[in-house]
Amino acid sequence: MGLGTGDAAGAGSGNGKGGRLRKVLVVAAAVAAVAVVPSAAGATPGSGVGATELAHGTSHGTLPVKPPKGDTDVVFRTITVAPGGTTGWHHHDGQLIAVVQSGALTRTLADCSVEVSRAGDSFIEPAGAHRVHTGRNLGTVPVVLYVTYLLPKGAPLSVDEPAPACASGKAG
Repeated sequence: MGLGTGDAAGAGSGNGKGGRLRKVLVVAAAVAAVAVVPSAAGATPGSGVGATELAHGTSHGTLPVKPPKGDTDVVFRTITVAPGGTTGWHHHDGQLIAVVQSGALTRTLADCSVEVSRAGDSFIEPAGAHRVHTGRNLGTVPVVLYVTYLLPKGAPLSVDEPAPACASGKAG
């Protein structure tokens, strides 16, 4: 079966030219598809580039990341909380994505529920003044966090807040 003979491709169409055109288009699409497939294998290797993994954490569930609308300041920080240390009650105007590199961070949230994140864990701190929280190191080794802040442009990294009513008489 040769290209342009009009046999199988044009069968039943009543038009040899239409059949040939279809056949040409199918062959062209196949050639284009084959040309694209090996492109990844032909990629050039990088050189002169190095990388250091600072921390690796696993989320226990989905990470509902919601960057602010409009311009966003992205800040990446290392935070160390000494044994017995606390962040104090505060909130963030944008979300944070955190990875615990070492130690265990005990966070008390606005409803006074407690979450403990250990080395190798990652978590989100949601945005908003109604999301006050505090972080404490109740362990004997420093807590080291790698934190990415997604803040509205110009917003502070955190805003100090009083403890919520449910926290009266609790450490934090």
